[in-house]
Amino acid sequence: MLSAALLVAFLSLPVAALVLGSLSELGHGLVHPLVLPALELTLFTTSISLTAILALGTPLAWLLARSSGRWVRLVETLVELPVVIPPAVAGLALLLAFGRHGVLSGVLYPEGASLAFSTLSVILAQTFVAAPFYVQAAVGAFRALDPELLLVARTLGAQPVRVFFRIALPLALPGLVAGAALSWARALGEFGATLMFAGNLPGRTTTLPLAIYTALESDLSAARALSVILVLFSFSLLLVMRLSLAYRSRAPGDVR
Repeated sequence: MLSAALLVAFLSLPVAALVLGSLSELGHGLVHPLVLPALELTLFTTSISLTAILALGTPLAWLLARSSGRWVRLVETLVELPVVIPPAVAGLALLLAFGRHGVLSGVLYPEGASLAFSTLSVILAQTFVAAPFYVQAAVGAFRALDPELLLVARTLGAQPVRVFFRIALPLALPGLVAGAALSWARALGEFGATLMFAGNLPGRTTTLPLAIYTALESDLSAARALSVILVLFSFSLLLVMRLSLAYRSRAPGDVR
C-alpha cells in the first residue's frame, strides 16, 4: 500500500503544483499575447486532424477487425508504429516525406512550394502521431462485437454497409468515443513532431505545447496558464473516455 501511495503521490504532485497557486499569476498568464492565438490554432488544427482520423480510421479499423492473416498483423504493426517512435523521429520522417526536398516533392510541389512549416503541416503531424490511438481502440471495439449479430443481419438480407451503420457502429460507439477522446488528447499535446516538421511560427504553427516552450523562456506565468489549459482539456477528454468505457461495460449489447 505504501508503494502504491508513493506512486500516486509522485504522479499527482506535479499536476497539483501546476494547477494550485496564485490565481492572480494565472490570470496574468491568460492575457499573455501568446495564449489566445495558440489556443485558437490548437483547437482548429486538432479538430481537423481528429475529423480526418475518424473518417479514415474507422473504415480501416473495421477492415482490420473483420479480416485475418499475416497482412493484417503487418498493417496493424505499421499503424501502431508512430506510438513507439520518438516524436522527433516522427517529425523528421514527415519532413523527409512531405518537405520541399522530400521523396514526394516532385509530385506534390512541381512549382517548388512545400507543406512544411505551415498550418497544414501541423495538422499532418497531429494526425500522424494521434491516429494509432483511435485505430487501436476502434479495432478492439469492433472485434468485441458478437459475430452472431452481424451474421443474423446478413442472413436477413442486410447489405454490408447497412450492417455496419445500423448494427456494428452503434454497438461499438462507446469504444470509438473513448478512442477518439484519447486520440484528441494526444493531438493536443503533440510537440516534437510539430516542432520538427512545422516549426514554431506564431499564428501559423505555434500550438499550445509550442507556446508553452516559447513562454517558458520569458514569462513563467504564461507558460503555467497555457499548461493549465492543456491539463484541463486532457482531463476532460480522459473523463469522457472513462465514461464511455463504463457505459460500454454496462450495456454491451443494447441496440434498438
